[in-house]
Amino acid sequence: MAQAQAAGRLAQHAVKTATLGTSSNKPNLIKEIGIGVTLGLFVGSLWKMHQVNERRKVEDFYASYEKGEIKIEAQG
Repeated sequence: MAQAQAAGRLAQHAVKTATLGTSSNKPNLIKEIGIGVTLGLFVGSLWKMHQVNERRKVEDFYASYEKGEIKIEAQG
């Protein structure tokens, strides 16, 4: 019982501490949209770079295969 009360007081203190620095509890819609767009563009560009690098590896592999620089043998 005492642990539950202590946990409740700790939770209340955490909520008060988390909201202490904010001047308003309303979310700023323009700021959130800007952050979302920025993060989306950043992650999208990272994904695109990854895809381009993978495609380049595959193209290099097939170019080497066609030139006869590498051979593929079946195991078994």
